[in-house]
Amino acid sequence: MVDKKQVIGGPLEIGGRVLSLSRAIRAGDFVFLTGQIPMRDGVPMTDGTIQQQTRAVLDDITATLSEAGCTRDDVVKAMVWLRERADFGGFNEVYGEYFPVEPPTRSAIVSDLLVDARVEVEVVAYRPLETGAR
Repeated sequence: MVDKKQVIGGPLEIGGRVLSLSRAIRAGDFVFLTGQIPMRDGVPMTDGTIQQQTRAVLDDITATLSEAGCTRDDVVKAMVWLRERADFGGFNEVYGEYFPVEPPTRSAIVSDLLVDARVEVEVVAYRPLETGAR
């Protein structure tokens, strides 16, 4: 049993610079992911459609969840930031492909993002730790 938080996925880097945040943290049965922006080759993806950027974000989220022993089916909450209100339809279309059955709860807001991307997504997953053999 884990009695303290566990960092998942190592430090978060953008453009070769290590950021002062963790990619994900497991705290008991919950895994909290940092807000993910679309990335390409280690740098923020500032071009592309909302659909392309959403796929990049959700693919990265899927990979980080896997490192934590989780899948998208374990996601219980998502928080979404969109730069433009008009992007919601395209975002929602792709999001529905990644969460087609029993989707997590979700909040979405329009906000100026700190990076010149169209979308940022943060998720919380729930996957009970194995309580068997030690």
